[in-house]
Amino acid sequence: MSEVRARWLGGLKFLGIDADKHTVLMDPSVESGGEGLGLKPSQLLLVGLAGCTGVDIVNILRKGRHQLTGLETIVTGTQAAEPPWTFQQIHVEYVVRGKGLSEQAVARAIELSETKYCSVGATISGKAKITTSYRIVEE
Repeated sequence: MSEVRARWLGGLKFLGIDADKHTVLMDPSVESGGEGLGLKPSQLLLVGLAGCTGVDIVNILRKGRHQLTGLETIVTGTQAAEPPWTFQQIHVEYVVRGKGLSEQAVARAIELSETKYCSVGATISGKAKITTSYRIVEE
């Protein structure tokens, strides 16, 4: 079981605290009534997806002894126009850097993350359509 907390700091600011006491500041944009001093909670969901699948890709490629030198996971999401503004579509783009990385290895790592390992993606996919793409940058 996981437990996290969100502690109200005043205004619309909250401090997110995980079970290991790591923190993240959340605060909506000025247009949404906040001060824009932290991550929007909805964007934090996308950051969670980026990190979750990113960890999977790194682990899978390393276990396969591929020469991975960098990874950036770029996630974009389109939300519904009406409350509760659920994400309707999410796109995950992987920019994979390495030496001699094969298309097959990268595609397989992404597939495994999507279908087997990423708990965040598995949870979100029931509500939003998630698509992916990738680019391999040879170093």
